[in-house]
Amino acid sequence: MKVACIQMNIILGEPDQNYEIAQKNIIEAANHQADTIVLPEMWNTGYALDQLDELADKNGEKTIELLTSLAKTYHVNIVGGSVATKKNGQFFNTMYVVDRFGNITAEYDKAHLFKLMDEHKFMSAGQKVNIFELDGITCGGVICYDLRFPEWIRTHALKGANIMFIPAEWPKKRIDHWQLLLQARAIENQMFVVAVNRVGADQNNEFNGHSMVIAPWGELLVHDQTDAGIFYAQLDLQEIDRVRKTIPIFQDRRPELYFE
Repeated sequence: MKVACIQMNIILGEPDQNYEIAQKNIIEAANHQADTIVLPEMWNTGYALDQLDELADKNGEKTIELLTSLAKTYHVNIVGGSVATKKNGQFFNTMYVVDRFGNITAEYDKAHLFKLMDEHKFMSAGQKVNIFELDGITCGGVICYDLRFPEWIRTHALKGANIMFIPAEWPKKRIDHWQLLLQARAIENQMFVVAVNRVGADQNNEFNGHSMVIAPWGELLVHDQTDAGIFYAQLDLQEIDRVRKTIPIFQDRRPELYFE
């Protein structure tokens, strides 16, 4: 699988401009023969949380229309990062995943809301795991702060995820945590991790990208990119089986001792 990471400079509170930027980048990545294209977190609005009633995508309609149309036209999978949505009078941080044929294969609301950016004051938390298939490959998807909960990523791994997609708006001042945690999640779950962060700034934070693609042994296939752009990596999916046969951690687990 060839993946494309779209490292966007998100314009705060300007969804029309952000949809245009996302569309342009998706088309460019598709023209470079990407199989799966990944966007960052909250790319439609940024963290304009006090404007969600005006800006959030109602039932995800605009996002779904854009992603399904592009997926069908260019025959690509799209992991739609996440967008601010309004559903049944509540606001969510929502990931949509669309396959090559324009089918929505997953809709996931961020489970762990980040109090340092006031998400919990404006948004509701999701209540389910996010497992889906792309090109016959079982994948999982979580969002930003979810990364800090190893049991949440392990839950997806135990349900068969071979690739974890993790969109984020991870601030520059904690970017060292981003890399360490991503590598740990890849190594301990013996899976590929495709993590897409944004660049730019909002009223409270600076973001410096460092989108990453990490192999099951922890090798960095994409890293250290600090500018807006599209970054590509080829995933050798047979590596997952090789690593899991070398160190069979899933066979050696002792769940009867955990969570006492």
